[in-house]
Amino acid sequence: MPEHIFGKFHSLVHHSSNRSFLHYAVLTRNPLVLLDGILGALPYFVFVPWLWQISPLGTILGLILGEFHVVWRHVSVIKWQTPKPIFQLCEILQITTPERHWRHHQDARAAFGDIFNFLDYPAQIWFKFLLSMKFKWRHTWKSVVNP
Repeated sequence: MPEHIFGKFHSLVHHSSNRSFLHYAVLTRNPLVLLDGILGALPYFVFVPWLWQISPLGTILGLILGEFHVVWRHVSVIKWQTPKPIFQLCEILQITTPERHWRHHQDARAAFGDIFNFLDYPAQIWFKFLLSMKFKWRHTWKSVVNP
């Protein structure tokens, strides 16, 4: 969430009008795009050592399913349509579909919840809080620089 408020890098890579994620991130081997991907995956890997102690197989399976979901939710770029039964199941389970995630890429202020739809509401609250902090910080900084 903070990357949507405090920086332009994420917005340039994921929300600009001339992006194609699978091609852009993998085929171009652009180090900045790869860096954004690594930074985006970092929170998942922070928990790996702890989860590994509980279940090595579960940890590996979770990372594989997580990566599958990352690729799957970006297939809207190639005009993918989720089959209706899978779409309905995802709606029931509150799993983010490529169509929903594509809405987020079209409007960086909408459809948060990379994996689960129910995370959108708390993300919207967090977004508004961070935006207000950014505004206060800029206002304070301007008054310090230009008294």
